[in-house]
Amino acid sequence: MYAVFKRELFSFLSSMVAYITIGVFLLVSGLLLWFFPDTSILDYGYAELSGFFSLVPYLFMFLIPAITMRSFAEERREGTYELLVTRPIQIWQIVVAKYLASLVLVLFALIPTVVYYYSISKLGFPEGNIDSGSVIGSYTGLFLLGAAFTAIGIFSSALTKNQVIAFVICAALFAFFFLGFDYTSQIAAFQPIESTITNLGINQHYTSISRGVLDTRDLIYFITFSVLFLLLTKLIIRGKR
Repeated sequence: MYAVFKRELFSFLSSMVAYITIGVFLLVSGLLLWFFPDTSILDYGYAELSGFFSLVPYLFMFLIPAITMRSFAEERREGTYELLVTRPIQIWQIVVAKYLASLVLVLFALIPTVVYYYSISKLGFPEGNIDSGSVIGSYTGLFLLGAAFTAIGIFSSALTKNQVIAFVICAALFAFFFLGFDYTSQIAAFQPIESTITNLGINQHYTSISRGVLDTRDLIYFITFSVLFLLLTKLIIRGKR
């Protein structure tokens, strides 16, 4: 399992795709946070990162599919998929190894954004006037969100050998699970069960954690969501095997 994880991670890091993807993510998030008039924190005037944490999920819809789309799709396109699944290693180990390698890259993309917290802390009046607890909670929520999205990305990559199709499927599933339940709950026919439908979506739980409150229900939701899609990926790989 460690060998597959290491191979997958170094395969990402040895290609320009990972660096370009992470670079674009950091560039766009930086521009949105500091320069664009409608989202700039300098125009907002408050020492907080709530605007950043509300924007990143939408950037994840492009970052994570770009990272995960090659996980299984490239293996099948290059003909190494058969070699991998016939190795003396269990399918769940292959799935988890690829999942962890992709999740590490997502973490690599998030680590440089800690600079934003330091910068805003220094710019605050008085200096250091920022709610650190809320920021820690928001980063925790962002990591859990990335973990859930990465599980969807691995699942999407297992469905096809075409990386572009895997990217599109992944982005569509992101949008559905992050926004779909919120929009569905607003339909008049579903008004009696609006809160139930909303709680099924990712956005409700991500917003809850982003407030700085770590509720065990939210943690269980994200863990269950990630495990569910990893199990679905395992079933797909087993079926094709």
